[in-house]
Amino acid sequence: MTQPHVVAVCGSLRDHSYTRLALEHVLAGASAAGGTTELVDLREFDLPPLDADYDEQGDSAELVRVVDGADAVILGTPVYHGSYSGILKNALDYCGFDEFGEKTVGLLAVAGGSFPVTALEHLRSVCRSLNSWVLPHQVAIPRVSSSFDGDDLASEDLRERVERLGRDAVVYANIEPEPPTFESGENVGADD
Repeated sequence: MTQPHVVAVCGSLRDHSYTRLALEHVLAGASAAGGTTELVDLREFDLPPLDADYDEQGDSAELVRVVDGADAVILGTPVYHGSYSGILKNALDYCGFDEFGEKTVGLLAVAGGSFPVTALEHLRSVCRSLNSWVLPHQVAIPRVSSSFDGDDLASEDLRERVERLGRDAVVYANIEPEPPTFESGENVGADD
């Protein structure tokens, strides 16, 4: 059996992004569990707002290729207005059932203020509608600026929770979700 390949998609465009830093720790956990890893930094992709009249726009084909090649995907986002970032939404719009169907997905959200649960709930719903298997363990980091000491996580408990997400992605990367989610069969583009 080959090593599971875990791709983390960073939904933050900031130069000093706590989302990106947290995802690097997730990927360290995945590497420690025997997986290969890749960070998709959306700052490096030309992804104009999706226009469904075109099959490809900008770097969309590269994004789709990388996500499709993953055994597990970790979606990381800052919280904006109680939900996940627009740049992550746009990236997800370029992907679909082919890239996410029956794929293991982990979720991570960071917030400058209170607990970022709603962003995680929104992402979980999107992933389930794409027939992904979303890991039960997710990471929410509230008051994120006090959760880091430089580029490192400030507490051992937080480090364990973040790295566990990466380990779980490797362990469950090739799970066969049964039965498919109800939501997946009700979406436009789903197989009949």
